This record gives sequence, structure tokens and C-alpha cells, in this order.
Amino acid sequence: MKNKFLLIYNDLVRAIQQGKFHPGETLPSEHELTDQFDTSRETVRKALNLLAQNGYIQKVRGKGSVILDHGKFEFPVSGLTSFKELSNQLGQDFHTIVHEVTLDDATGEIKKQLQCRSGQKLWRVVRSRQIGGERIILDKDFLRKDLVPNLTKSIAEQSIYDYIENELGLDISFAKKEIVVEPVTDEDEELLDLNGHRQVVVIRSYVYLADATLFQFTESRHRPDKFQFVDFARRTKA
Repeated sequence: MKNKFLLIYNDLVRAIQQGKFHPGETLPSEHELTDQFDTSRETVRKALNLLAQNGYIQKVRGKGSVILDHGKFEFPVSGLTSFKELSNQLGQDFHTIVHEVTLDDATGEIKKQLQCRSGQKLWRVVRSRQIGGERIILDKDFLRKDLVPNLTKSIAEQSIYDYIENELGLDISFAKKEIVVEPVTDEDEELLDLNGHRQVVVIRSYVYLADATLFQFTESRHRPDKFQFVDFARRTKA
């Protein structure tokens, strides 16, 4: 069973998305939510903190939890989160469609991106992410076979990161990312529901293990009207 705070979070997200609360209105108080969900105030606070983290509310002193306009999905640029983990947090109807899981020799640009030697084997995984019945993300992952020896369609449908961490015992640590806007490709046209859009937002990620080994390169292509890419920055004085 999911943690209670995630169930509360998902219930409140659905209520906001279904229009039961509107931007500028406030959620019931912590005390009222504690009674409503028959739980502790600490559990309610965890759910509210997650709502704030994902841009659904702003906590205002003396006023409570104010609903924010949340017409787009917020994609945490600085985080290193699997799609399954993100979908669990957002409480949306998410579905992964696996188009390809193949084993190829490292060549060309991908060989360069992953700093591979000639002939090194790489997994190539192509998946589209369906949200609300529309395919709006296309993920193309390349992973070193010497570090991830086995990869199946079933694993790709669930969570590759869960498999790597919990089955293989590897420690995924950090990533470098770049974000660009590019014209749609023939592959985008085939595998995404573009709804007339002629450009996509592309996030390219270089993912490292705890020992600083580069093991994955990912190109994630997003329909631009469905996402806002967010980060958290704290000012430090020089």
C-alpha cells in the first residue's frame, strides 16, 4: 500500500484538477484535512509539502494553502527521478509504451556521448509516455551493457532505475542535463501525438553512478504545450 501522505496528495491533486478548488482559493486547514482523512497532522503536512513542491499550492502565512494555476505538468529539471516515480507523485493517468529494446554496437554520436570504446555493446530503449490518453513524451535511452547486462521489455515498461538499483545493486548518483528546442523529426511524428506542434523541447541527460562512471545517455523529447520545466534556486551572496 502506498504511504498515506501519497494517497492524500493524489486525492487533493484530483480535486484540484477536477475544478473542486480554483486558483486563488485555499485548501481546507491542516486540522480539517486531518479529520477528513483520519490521519495525523504530520501526514497531512507531508502531503501539503509535496503539493507545494510540485506547484499546486503556495503556503501563505495567515491564509493557508493557496491553489496555484497548474495548467501544465511541472517537470523537475534538476531532479534525477524515474518516470514511474514522477507519475506516482503527480497522481496522473500515465502509461508507458515500449517501442524498442535492442542491443547495438556503440557507433557514431552515441559512442561519443557515452565515451565508449569501439564495438562496446549498448542497450537502446525507445519509449513513449502517454498522459491523459495522449503520447506527449518520447524517451530514447542508451545504457552500457557491461553495467546493465540484461534488459527486457517488461523492465522497460515498469522502471529501469528500479531494476538497476534494486536488482543490480548499482547506485545512481547524478546527471548533467542540457535543454534545447528542436524541430520535430519523422520519429516524433510517428510516436507522439503532436497536435500540430512543429517543435519539441529536448532534454539530453548524461547519468552517472556514485563512482562517477557514465552509464546512460538519454534524449527525452516533450510536446511543448504540456510542460513547464522548473528548478529551485536559492540566492547566496558573493
